[in-house]
Amino acid sequence: MPLPGTPDYPPGLLDITMDQLRTLLAVYEEGTALGAARRLGREQSSIQKQLDTMNRKLGDHCGEPLLRKRGRGERVHFTRTGEELARLAQGTLDGWREGLDTARRRRGRSLRVGSTRYTLGYLLNAVEQVNDRFTREGVELTMAHVRSGTLLQKLRSHELDLVCGSILVSASAGAAETTAVAEQDARFAGYEVMEWRRGGFCLATNQPDGDLVQGSRSDGRGVGVRSLPRLPLVVSTDGLIPDVLRGWFGPEYRRRMRIAAEIDSAHYGFELLSSRVLYGSMLVTQGIGEAIAEGRLPEAQGLRTLPLVDDVGTSQRVLVGAFRRSEPENRDPDHPVSLLWEELARRHARIRAEERASARNAPENAPEPAVASAS
Repeated sequence: MPLPGTPDYPPGLLDITMDQLRTLLAVYEEGTALGAARRLGREQSSIQKQLDTMNRKLGDHCGEPLLRKRGRGERVHFTRTGEELARLAQGTLDGWREGLDTARRRRGRSLRVGSTRYTLGYLLNAVEQVNDRFTREGVELTMAHVRSGTLLQKLRSHELDLVCGSILVSASAGAAETTAVAEQDARFAGYEVMEWRRGGFCLATNQPDGDLVQGSRSDGRGVGVRSLPRLPLVVSTDGLIPDVLRGWFGPEYRRRMRIAAEIDSAHYGFELLSSRVLYGSMLVTQGIGEAIAEGRLPEAQGLRTLPLVDDVGTSQRVLVGAFRRSEPENRDPDHPVSLLWEELARRHARIRAEERASARNAPENAPEPAVASAS
């Protein structure tokens, strides 16, 4: 009889190993012992021996075998009990892997970071400064490409530990651009935000000036948001820009727009417009517009940019920066997340200092220097 408070596990359960669970799952997914053997790099006889052991120990307890053999080359027949235990094996293995990954990240043994395409250079420069230390300390670094619309989701799911990119925010009327956005937006509860810049939007276009007359503001300051439905637009199918258009024109914005082309990346849109296959305009963030104007995006060669003026009163802005979860390990200055975070902060501080120095030395009335790149 088990001691009071001690779980009473079925006979044979504690004899089942993780490797046997993996074998059961492999056979379930591959359909045959031979397929599982090839997948796991094992002998078929070893796979069959483990199946016989689980059939005997767990099948006897449950009242039916987990699986039944069929003819040579045919798929193994899993009973209902076998299917349930195979799914349970999947959850058990996934749960342990997730737990081990979490422990490794918490103890600084691994670091998973991501960025949008246009903040990758920013991230890489910071990684270069700490990568030697990561290598010496055995930190496993993994990098991933993320879209602007999934930044917080990747952090929330613990898929990534730090991300660099852009997110759409609302600027309160009269609020200063330097106001800490994390204090204004409930979405950032539980996250730390390192703001690099906050800006608006502009149009990248290959259209002749005459085609944009109707869409231009009379004061010469660019194109008003209200004019966008009259212009042929190249529009992303997902990401940050569709969210911006929904904010301006509602969820059915596509019915109101003249969509000349749908794209899945800004790079594709730039090449399309640069080719002159079609004439139109593409909504981009202010940072990307500055990069186009300064010739830093070869794929957008030959395009020009026009300021986009928010004349609908929504005050939508793009916040560009770095994001991480607010966790106890972030208070450890030697943790990999903290090391990379601080390097990003130092890099941003150097860029801002260079920009301020450049602005002081610039001729009066010269345009302000560009800030950090947009998403």
